[in-house]
Amino acid sequence: MKTLTQAQIDAFLGAVGEVRSSRWQVSDGKFTISLRFGSFAEAFAFMTAVAAHAERLDHHPEWFNVYNRVDIQLSTHDAGGLTQKDIELALAISQCARGA
Repeated sequence: MKTLTQAQIDAFLGAVGEVRSSRWQVSDGKFTISLRFGSFAEAFAFMTAVAAHAERLDHHPEWFNVYNRVDIQLSTHDAGGLTQKDIELALAISQCARGA
């Protein structure tokens, strides 16, 4: 699997827009976002919805949850960087967050 070019990364970041008052960024070679929800139950429901997408895509996030916050990092470890799989999962995550 090919890693994304900087132009592809920039195009994704420019197109995806704001998600729950946050934006996707690149940090340490990973797509990252920190999302806040109204409660722990809402954050957990969001994570459950994302898990279904991750299984379907066979690509899984690194994430951390405390109460109403979910911090997410995406990269394709076997490719050694960001790939189209990360964009696909980030778009699914963004859709789930907007619907939560």
